[in-house]
Amino acid sequence: MIILAATPIGNLGDASRRLIEALEQATTIAAEDTRTAQRLLAALHIANRPRLIALHDHNEKQKAAELVAAARDEDLLVLSDAGMPTVSDPGYGLVAEAAAQGVTVTALPGPSAVITALAVAGLPTDRFTFEGFLPRRPGERRAALAALSAEARTMVFFEAPSRVAPTLADMAAAWGADRRAAVCRELTKLHEEVVRGTLAELAYWAAAGVRGELVVVVGGAAPRRIALGDAVTEVLDLARTGLRLKDAVAEVSGLTGHSSRELYQAALAVKNG
Repeated sequence: MIILAATPIGNLGDASRRLIEALEQATTIAAEDTRTAQRLLAALHIANRPRLIALHDHNEKQKAAELVAAARDEDLLVLSDAGMPTVSDPGYGLVAEAAAQGVTVTALPGPSAVITALAVAGLPTDRFTFEGFLPRRPGERRAALAALSAEARTMVFFEAPSRVAPTLADMAAAWGADRRAAVCRELTKLHEEVVRGTLAELAYWAAAGVRGELVVVVGGAAPRRIALGDAVTEVLDLARTGLRLKDAVAEVSGLTGHSSRELYQAALAVKNG
């Protein structure tokens, strides 16, 4: 089988017992960076010396079929540099190929920068979306932010220290200076820091320079205040595209603040009338 193993995002003490056992028993490891994997083995005092194969964004398409075929005969342990493979890291192509070939895929849960940042940000956690890295080019980044302007769920982003200040400024311009957000820096490490405030405040703070691994968490858009009849129209328009009525109601409810029950009953009345 293929085993996706979550590795520490900063603090080695977060390495699970299952991860350590898997590293001690592995014969082959596919790693995002084999040097990082070697350092992890040394840091955890693992005496085992498995075969290390590089699996990264530039070779995953070419390597996936070969690795899946090998996983039919022996377990393949998959590591990213930090956190869970496939989550903004290599591994998706490998898992897709394994699913297509009927090879079992399992995971050893563990540290996640996405969930850790969401937990400490102080923003709603009942519904959220992970957006990964925004485009590097300013124009493309602003277009991506514009496309998320109506997103009602809390949003989680990764960002590089050199780009976080302009990104926060662009977010403030696109979504409003008063939108609540948090920048989570060096999570689980010695200098962990969570800075909370409005997007304008955080952009001003970041302008002085920020170091370390960063996760940006931003509150979702406030519900649009529209009449119930207009909201029902949006529900029925979505339903005509093939979306289930229940799902259409949930989406419009999140965007407008109307209760799901009220919307569903009103939409049914119009649909059956």
